[in-house]
Amino acid sequence: MPVLLVMVVGIAVFSLTLSNTDAAGVTRNGIQGLKFYLTPSLEGVTVQRFLQILLDAMSQLFFSLSVSMGIMITYGSYVKPQVNLNKSVNQIEFFDTGVAFLSGMMIIPAVYVFSGMDGMSAGPSLMFISLPKVFHAMGNAGILVGTLFFLTAAFATLTSCISVLESIVANCMALFHASRKKVTLVLTVIYMAISAVIALGYSVFYMEVNLPNGTVGQLLDIMDYISNSVMMPFIAFFSCILIGWIIGPKWISDEMESSGHVFRRKKLYNVMIKYIAPVLMLILALQSIGILDVLLV
Repeated sequence: MPVLLVMVVGIAVFSLTLSNTDAAGVTRNGIQGLKFYLTPSLEGVTVQRFLQILLDAMSQLFFSLSVSMGIMITYGSYVKPQVNLNKSVNQIEFFDTGVAFLSGMMIIPAVYVFSGMDGMSAGPSLMFISLPKVFHAMGNAGILVGTLFFLTAAFATLTSCISVLESIVANCMALFHASRKKVTLVLTVIYMAISAVIALGYSVFYMEVNLPNGTVGQLLDIMDYISNSVMMPFIAFFSCILIGWIIGPKWISDEMESSGHVFRRKKLYNVMIKYIAPVLMLILALQSIGILDVLLV
């Protein structure tokens, strides 16, 4: 991960130095791409469009923070009692936001340079479209840099797969009273079979489906939409109801302060988990399945 982080920073800086002239004679450079990346555009924004953008942003947040997937709950149960959870939360917020910003800075300017505005709609496969062009622009060094980058990215992906699998393994061990080895083996086989089908979504199992967010998706896009834009908002909504109104936020506050450190955001957390977050999650959940679009028409 440290190697990957260093490479992300280096590639992001290199992307800003790129320049390309397309077939129409239009020249675009990385600095223009960075400006496009950082400048908000309110052109054509309606209530429905704003909610869809918010849903897409929240979907990315859910995925990057591993929220509403049981991962943080599972790993949190392994944390030693003396660990300062406040500090851990602050570190996660800082590094997750920083890496997300650098990733966008690495990819968006490169897409803008080589493909212009038309290249922004590639979805989850964006990295595999724009970065090879960046590595090609590096010359011979790009072969080494590109190989190392995608190798480290593969390891990062593997650790993400393990974290998702660990959440399921931990629950299955408790439900079925089975050993870790047996549960891990069975789930790994299922995991790999499903992953293989999704990986073939751009070849053997190619399809095109119109998604409620206005895009045309293949199998990977469909699964990404179902998990991040539909399931996670609903899970987050019910989690807010469970913690805010059934168990009570004091249970979380006590856990945050169990190590002897003060939970400085206690009042803010109580208001968020009971009132603000449930309303937002319900709105996003209704938006994700298209009900809100019908109501707003």
